Amino acid sequence: MNLKRTAAVLASFALLSAATVTAADLHPIIEIESGYFFGASENGKWIKPEQAVKSVSNETTYQVYGLTQKVGQITAAKPVSAEEPCPATLMVSLSSKPNDGVIGLDAPWNALPRKPIIADTTQPVYMNAVRDFLKAHGLKDPKVRITRILRVDLDGDGEEEVLISATNYFTDDKSNVHPAAPFPEAPMNGARRGSYSIVILRRVTAGKVETKLLAGELYSKTHPSNAPNIYKIAAVLDLNGDGKLEVIVRSFYYEGSETTIIRYEPDKIEPVLSVECGA
Repeated sequence: MNLKRTAAVLASFALLSAATVTAADLHPIIEIESGYFFGASENGKWIKPEQAVKSVSNETTYQVYGLTQKVGQITAAKPVSAEEPCPATLMVSLSSKPNDGVIGLDAPWNALPRKPIIADTTQPVYMNAVRDFLKAHGLKDPKVRITRILRVDLDGDGEEEVLISATNYFTDDKSNVHPAAPFPEAPMNGARRGSYSIVILRRVTAGKVETKLLAGELYSKTHPSNAPNIYKIAAVLDLNGDGKLEVIVRSFYYEGSETTIIRYEPDKIEPVLSVECGA
């Protein structure tokens, strides 16, 4: 027996097996509305789209999740460039778009092990919490407008966190809203003093309530020339299989958008993957 040849064959087999395991352990993630490709998770780690695309097959099956439930299953082609105006963004063509679908995930686990509860946005305790947060960040006499409240146990410790999105851009002047924009809620340009759009998280730690900013913009002074973003909570899902829920936040301005997967830890808030496109 040729020992060198046998060793080479075994080494090649080992490499092939390792590659197969890697491909099997890769779990691609897509946005349903746009078809954009976030990247993937692999053995609990986050894989950027340019690296993950190498191991995604042409006909991948995705479980589709909305805000409070799984809403279907689809297949999608291999990610390709979205082309102009966003050639660096990858996207897939979808077999269908289930109603209320937010995220598609190719993974065997249940990505929604704990369903969020949609709460009343007019509750005084949360109106006051948002008002206090805005004041603490330089907005005097803020006008509170909450757009969504979710109660959910993000880390599985039995204690619920509260996610709140709030937006007020004072768009009284309709001429400041582009009529043909994909996201007409967002001002075309400029943010008046006191305007804001935020997503915050409230939780009890050592008997004290903490409020932290996950994403957003606040304007203590008027900015006449910028293009403000609106931030919304799109979903809360376990996208890497560790039992903890990531927060998916969608932001958009009048001619573009970005969706970000945010990982929350008590001592760290980290955007782990995102997709965007805009002029």
